Amino acid sequence: MTLRPLTLAAALAGLLSTAMHPDFAHAQATLAPAPEGATGRTQKALGYATQHMVAAANPLAAEAGRQMLRAGGTAADAAVAVQFVLNLVEPQSSGIGGGAFIVHWSAANRKVTTLDGRETAPAAARPERFLGADGRPLGFMAAVVGGRSVGVPGTVKALEEAHRRWGKLPWADVIAPAVKLAEEGFAISPRLNGLLQQEQALRNDPVARAYFYTEAGQPRAVGERLRNPAFAATLKAIAAGGSAAFYQGPIAQDIVATVTGHPTNPGDMTLQDLAGYSVVEREPVCGRYRVYTICGMGPPSSGALAVQQILGLVERFDLSRAGPGAQAAHWISEAGRLAFADRNLYVGDPAFVDVPAAGMMDRGYLASRSRLIDGERSMGTARAGEPPRRRAGLLAPSDAQIERGTSHISIIDGNGDAISMTTTIEDGFGARMMTRGGFLLNNELTDFNFAPSANGAPVANRVEPGKRPRSSMAPTLVFDAFGRLYAVVGSPGGSQIIGYVVKTVVGLLDWRLDPQQAVDFPNFGSRNGPTEIEKGTEAEGWTAALVQRGHEVRAIEMTSGIQAIVVSPIGYLGGADSRREGVAIGD
Repeated sequence: MTLRPLTLAAALAGLLSTAMHPDFAHAQATLAPAPEGATGRTQKALGYATQHMVAAANPLAAEAGRQMLRAGGTAADAAVAVQFVLNLVEPQSSGIGGGAFIVHWSAANRKVTTLDGRETAPAAARPERFLGADGRPLGFMAAVVGGRSVGVPGTVKALEEAHRRWGKLPWADVIAPAVKLAEEGFAISPRLNGLLQQEQALRNDPVARAYFYTEAGQPRAVGERLRNPAFAATLKAIAAGGSAAFYQGPIAQDIVATVTGHPTNPGDMTLQDLAGYSVVEREPVCGRYRVYTICGMGPPSSGALAVQQILGLVERFDLSRAGPGAQAAHWISEAGRLAFADRNLYVGDPAFVDVPAAGMMDRGYLASRSRLIDGERSMGTARAGEPPRRRAGLLAPSDAQIERGTSHISIIDGNGDAISMTTTIEDGFGARMMTRGGFLLNNELTDFNFAPSANGAPVANRVEPGKRPRSSMAPTLVFDAFGRLYAVVGSPGGSQIIGYVVKTVVGLLDWRLDPQQAVDFPNFGSRNGPTEIEKGTEAEGWTAALVQRGHEVRAIEMTSGIQAIVVSPIGYLGGADSRREGVAIGD
C-alpha cells in the first residue's frame, strides 16, 4: 500500500508535546513505578536514538540487531540477527521451529509490504485432528505436547525472503552473532530460569531435558552459561545453504523424525510438507484512525482486523478528554466485544475461507456497530455483525483457543525503513520437543479450533491440510497525516495481543504518552467475555466504576511484551515492556 498525506494542520497535531496534554499529570501518576509487591516491576527508562533503533525482548538480541545497523545494515538485516539470537535467549517464545509475520515499510518507496511466514498444517491433517476417541475436543495440554500439534515452520523462509528483498549485508554476516552466542554461550536470565521452574512437560523430552536441566532435573541456574553447539551447527548450515538447508536434507529429516517419533502423541509431518512450504506476500490491512493511518498483517492473522475494528468503533468517543481510566476502559472493552465476535465467526486462512476483510473495516459498518456501544452500560456478550460484501453461507463461531507464547521485534534503520515483526512457537516452549539441531518445535496447530463444526455448520478456523491457523499477532505500523512513519508497535500475548496493541496505540495517539509510558500502562480489555484488567496494577481501581456499568470484571495476569518505537522531532523514542526483560536501544 502506498500512503498519501492529508493536511498540514492534522500533521502538526500529531507532534504536540506530551507535556501539553491535559491528562499528562494524571498519566504520570498512573504510570509511576509500582512499589515492590504490587506489580513486582519498575518502569524502564525511555530509549532515545537519532540514527536507528531496535526494540526486542532480550538485551542480547537487541544488541545483535544494533550491531547490524551500525555496520550499515537495514531493518531486515537487523531483524534476521535479532530473531536468530532470540532462538537462544528466549527459546520459550520464538525460533526457527515456528513462524512469523513481517510488516515492512520502505521510506523511499513509501510502501508497506507484509510477509506471511505462518506455519501450515501437514497434508495429512484432517478437521478431526484434535478430537478424542469420544468425539469431544482434547484438553489443551493433551493436544499441545507431542508431534500432533506441530505445524510446518515458516520463520526461516520468512527471514530469508525479507533479507532477499530488503537486506544489504551478507546472509552469513547477519547469522554470525547467533552462531557466536551458541558456541560461546550466554548467561541464563531470571525470566528463562523462572519459566523452566514452572514448566513440567519439557522435562520429558530427552533432548530438551539434557539442554535446559541438570542431571537431577533442576533448571540450570540463573547466570549459568548455556551453550548450544547443535544449534550453532544448524545455523552454519543455513548460513551456507540458505533456507534449503533447513527445509531439505538432514535438518528436515531430523524435524520429521522428531515429530513422528513422539512416544505418545506422534504427528504426521513429511519431508514433502517441509519442502513445499512457501512464504506468502499479502495485501496489508490499513485503515484510518483520526488523522493517522494504521497498517498491519491481514488474514490468517486476525490481529490487524480486530485492532482496526476496535479503533474504528471507539473513534466517535473523546478518549483524549476522558483520559486513562474507567470510562475509556468501558468504551474500549465494549468495542473489543464487537470485534472479537466478528473475528471468531469470519476470520481464517483466506485460501480456505472467504474473509470479508474490507467489509469488516467498512466505515459505514463500523459506524453502525459503534452505535451498539452504550456510553454507560455494558452489552455483555456481543453477536457478530453482517459486514458488507460478505459472501452468503453459514459459518459457526469458533471458541477462543488458548494462545500464550510469542515475541515481538520493532526496528527502524538509518534510511527510515522499518520492520514490525511478531514471531512465535505458540505456547511457552511450543510442543515441548527439541530437535537434535538444538531448537524447539512449535505447537501452532492448536491455534486451530479443536471442534471443526458447530450446529451443523463448519468453523472458519477448523483444521484442513495445508491451512494456516488463525493468529492474533498484530505487528503494526502507524503513519501520521502526511503518510510519514510515526510508530512501530507489537506485542506477544496470544489473543490478548489485540488489546495490548490497541492500548498502546491509544496511549500514543490519544493520551500523548511517550512509548515507554504507553507500553507500561496497565492492560485491559474484553475478548467478548469478562472485562479483563491487569492484576496488581492501578487498573484494579477501575473495578467499581466498571461493575456499576454492568461489566463482569476479572483481574488477571496480563504479561504483555510490547515493543514500541516512535519517530519524534528530536529522534527515535523507544519503549520496551517493563513486564519482561526487553530493551529499546540505538545510536
